[in-house]
Amino acid sequence: MPQGRDLAVILGSLMLAMLLAALDQTIVSTALPTIVSDLGGLNHLSWVVTAYLLASTASTPLWGKLGDQYGRKRLFQTSIVIFLVGSALCGLARNMPELIAFRALQGLGGGGLMVLVVAIVGDVVPPRRRGRYQGLFGAVFGVSSVCGPLLGGWFVDNLSWRWVFYVNLPVGALALAAVAAVLRDPAERHRHRIDYLGIALIVGWSVGLVLVTTWGGTRYAWSSPQVITLAVVSLVLVVAWVAVERRAAEPVMPPRLFADPVFSLGAAISFVVGFAMFGALTFLPIFLQVVRGVSPTLSGVHLLPMMLGMLVASIGSGQLISHTGRYKVFPVVGTPLVAIALFLLSRMDETSSTLSMSLRFALLGFGIGLVMQVLVIAVQNTVSYEDLGAATSGVTFFRQIGGSFGVAVFGSVFSSRLADDMREVARALPPGFDPAAVEGNAGVLRQLPPDVAGRVLHAYAQSIDAVFLWAVPVAAVAFVLTWFLREQPLRATSQTRDYGEGFGAAPTVRSSRYEIERALSELMRRDGRAQEVYARLGRLAGVDLPAGSMWALCRIARDGSVTGAELAERAGVPPEWGRPCVDRLVDAGYVARADGVLTITPEGRAAAGHLVEARREGLARHLAGWSPQDHPELTELLTRLAAESLGDEADGKAVYHGERPLAPS
Repeated sequence: MPQGRDLAVILGSLMLAMLLAALDQTIVSTALPTIVSDLGGLNHLSWVVTAYLLASTASTPLWGKLGDQYGRKRLFQTSIVIFLVGSALCGLARNMPELIAFRALQGLGGGGLMVLVVAIVGDVVPPRRRGRYQGLFGAVFGVSSVCGPLLGGWFVDNLSWRWVFYVNLPVGALALAAVAAVLRDPAERHRHRIDYLGIALIVGWSVGLVLVTTWGGTRYAWSSPQVITLAVVSLVLVVAWVAVERRAAEPVMPPRLFADPVFSLGAAISFVVGFAMFGALTFLPIFLQVVRGVSPTLSGVHLLPMMLGMLVASIGSGQLISHTGRYKVFPVVGTPLVAIALFLLSRMDETSSTLSMSLRFALLGFGIGLVMQVLVIAVQNTVSYEDLGAATSGVTFFRQIGGSFGVAVFGSVFSSRLADDMREVARALPPGFDPAAVEGNAGVLRQLPPDVAGRVLHAYAQSIDAVFLWAVPVAAVAFVLTWFLREQPLRATSQTRDYGEGFGAAPTVRSSRYEIERALSELMRRDGRAQEVYARLGRLAGVDLPAGSMWALCRIARDGSVTGAELAERAGVPPEWGRPCVDRLVDAGYVARADGVLTITPEGRAAAGHLVEARREGLARHLAGWSPQDHPELTELLTRLAAESLGDEADGKAVYHGERPLAPS
């Protein structure tokens, strides 16, 4: 595995790639009003967001399986290139249909970035060390959530909306060059029977249903043949998808998951969370820029309370769950907060103060944050080991699908209500006012007389208010569902934070084994300081040695033989620091020393084995409820982690200094 500078370069490039994919879920929001003013097509606005969400969500299973089968480096490079090509074309778009198509292409690449970054981290970082990097990748999601709307507004004000997409090019090119130079594909490959038909059917029914919600009541009447036919075809595709998934060797989402009431409820509530979050992120900037007349940059600033509220609640709820083991209370409290916040948003108008808006935005973000991470924890805590990876991905999948539907439904309500309100405005004004022009392009407002502009602004405010009012009953349904969410005693592995999922990242395709490795890595980080851990293991294993001697024993046992200078180098300390510890091993008969070479003896190997076994038993206690004895890969994982976590180079200096925690913390 890469070390030192190579590892730093790889992780840096992975963080850049993840930042690009995560940012493009939020950075466009504050640029949308300006994009519509430039390209027109306000009634197509929601598809600029929906196209990216649907493409990235539907493509993640395909990227994940192809990466396992053909090697992740080449696929990762391909996904970066697709993402950059899509970004460049988005910046060059001449009309809304072009922009929507290019956003779908960009989302296709973005889905690959998200899923392959997670997989490559597993290739380049040993499972026992991943915990120390989780906070870094979690920070990427936090930064993208908070800074996305702000950056989008800044680019619009200081350059142009096209730079919202062009900014990806130099950053992506840097990541691409770093990956090409440093990343090496592991030799191991995993053959898959890829569920192409299942993926195609997901795309079909999700696009079909989103089109129904987009066109119904706007372009076509709800009772029109076009909408009815599209709805029927979409439902047929859903039925076909379920049938295909039942027979697929490796289904995208095993249908048996829906028989688990916790997963079904978690998926439904997650759908509503995505519905509210992405819908609000899309239409709040329109309210701020069009109705309140603030600049794109300031609209991003206005959204900061929402994003910060979401992050504070997400992090805080995770910490409280880890300490108390109780999780049901958070969605029970969070969903009504979302409903109340949406209702309060529906009461805003062109005279609302900045303080009142900020409080409403913060309340919405706080409510969403209380729910997001908890749903992942609840599902992970109840499903079987075989379904752990699929269930985790499934919850976030439905959040993204909910976001797609939320943006589409909000857009449909907005367009329909705005058209009605504009006709009312037109009837109250002298001939010559063209309501269709204002409906399609909010930029026309600047050309209207003040009295006419005031009426139009009020119509915009009422239309956006209707959007949030329609979302209130959806959040209320989620609140009812949370009461049926069954709470069970929390498994140790369910108490670990997954920052990526908690911050609303795109869904990933991760195996059950990966989820257990991630959780064990975080739990090992909590074991304590290196000296304390070795002292505890020594007592359990019956090995009466100082911590430094036990570290040296395990290290020499791993290598078989090593010089004193090499051992000191691996520990990161001067040779004289470790010599007394090695002398203890020689005196005890655990190590033989000849011509400066230290060699493990049979007695020493047996003592090191006792330490590894004590470590393994400690790790196995973390997996209570997962039945590792019934799953050979879990048994192998415990044995490997126990052996690798003792005598590790990262622990040597910590043992002798007594200052740092035992990696993989």
